Amino acid sequence: QVQLVESGGGQVQAGGSLGLSCAASLSSFETYNMGWFRRAPGKEREFVAAVHWDGVARNYGDSVKGRFTISRDNAKSVAYLQMNNLKPEDTAVYYCAADRLRIGRNPDYYSYWGRGTQVTVSS
Repeated sequence: QVQLVESGGGQVQAGGSLGLSCAASLSSFETYNMGWFRRAPGKEREFVAAVHWDGVARNYGDSVKGRFTISRDNAKSVAYLQMNNLKPEDTAVYYCAADRLRIGRNPDYYSYWGRGTQVTVSS
């Protein structure tokens, strides 16, 4: 059974940092593209970042570019999202997602999803 489990969420003050992890129970994790999305209260799900299966190609949402970094460790089957200079508008539930064939900003591209981890940024 495929599982994606996010961790590392919490509460932080504006300007602070948090690091999220996504542990994947995927056979051949190294062949999956990984993405991070978020959903704030009352808003639609928003693309945050994605990384190609080889860890080289990366893409970011406009609102996080320059502040967030996506990475992965294929040996550990884990994807990461390092978030720096956090802002109150970054407050949301953060989800990781995986797909073997597709990658991009559209959440419909991803076949597997975690349950999310809450990130709260106070001003």
